[in-house]
Amino acid sequence: MLPPSAFGATGAPVRAPGWPAPILRPGAPAPRWWLAVDGGGTHTRLRLAEAGGRVRAEGQAGPSALGQGAAAAWGAMEAALASAAAQAGLPPPAWADCALAAGLSGAGVAGWAQAFREADPGCAALLLASDGEAALQAAFAGGPGVLLIAGTGSVCEVRRADGQRATVGGWGWRCGDEGSGAWLGRQALAHAQRAVDGRAVCGALARAVLAAVQAAVPCQAGGAGAVGDAASPAAALQAYGDRARQGDLAALAPWVTQAAAQGDPAAEALLAQAARELEALVQAADPSGRLPVVLAGSVARHLQPRLHSDTRARCQPALADAPAGALQWLRAAFPTSSPKLP
Repeated sequence: MLPPSAFGATGAPVRAPGWPAPILRPGAPAPRWWLAVDGGGTHTRLRLAEAGGRVRAEGQAGPSALGQGAAAAWGAMEAALASAAAQAGLPPPAWADCALAAGLSGAGVAGWAQAFREADPGCAALLLASDGEAALQAAFAGGPGVLLIAGTGSVCEVRRADGQRATVGGWGWRCGDEGSGAWLGRQALAHAQRAVDGRAVCGALARAVLAAVQAAVPCQAGGAGAVGDAASPAAALQAYGDRARQGDLAALAPWVTQAAAQGDPAAEALLAQAARELEALVQAADPSGRLPVVLAGSVARHLQPRLHSDTRARCQPALADAPAGALQWLRAAFPTSSPKLP
């Protein structure tokens, strides 16, 4: 059974202030394994540890952002668990033997989080929060600070000096996540559309996007091409846009960077705008402009030189990564959990 230390005086699970509470499966034995997950729109990292916190291995898999569905998220974590177990020379643990702390993109959306919990394959305990919450916990060891995440998506997490926590941005790739890889890709796709129409110059960025979506020919002087022409640039752009998901749009972001390096003014303008969007997240999270800032995600790090000098001056390395933050949650929930392993 789960240890008495996992519960308070009323029988409710122990929860540190601002930390997610575990959902405990009735009658479950004390978990033999702890799983700490950082899941986003591009990849999933799972840290496999013995109950008590001794890390044995880490596995990776595809995306587990909840916007792609609960089944896909659980499938990615199962693949990452199998990878970690193989690295440790172990058979994959049964979910019933595991306490899972999952920091997943999209966990702040109530419907997605509920669907994920309902699809639980039988974990001994489940702690669910956003990937930003896990990363914030680790970045400042629970202390005050601003965490700006910009990779496939974007969000800003803050814990203020009074201990209050807040989230800014993170509204999803369809109409939010400004400054992220998916946002840059969406803007690049729109720029290519304008170039095909003759509303923008068909420079390095437009040509790169058209090549990426496998348009048969680049921008045409005559415009989009004949209606219904499957070989036209317009048809290729339309088809890509219709099927594009978060990762598909983010895959276009490197072409923005490459085109900017070639001197394309449209690409340069997009990167400058992305930096302004990220600055706006930080400003809203910490109007005082005094808290330390940690940047996470490939896009945030790439855009760091474009941020204002006062923001750059506040930047510092994270003390630990998101899976380490998830492990901290498990240590708080199961402070004396250390069943013997074979």
